[in-house]
Amino acid sequence: MMRFCGQCSCGCPELFLDPDAPEERRVVITDDFGQRIQMSLDQLRDILEQAKSGALEEALLATR
Repeated sequence: MMRFCGQCSCGCPELFLDPDAPEERRVVITDDFGQRIQMSLDQLRDILEQAKSGALEEALLATR
């Protein structure tokens, strides 16, 4: 679905949908170390809404 670098073949982080997974684990995000997290489409939508509203950025800035 989406690669977050794509300018190399280093195993860039990816986000994709696994149509064979249960609904609560359908969205898969892998990092460049081979680790993966799985979540539902609703959970991904919540993350996107937080990003769009600026809440995610505020949380990241608070860690500085």
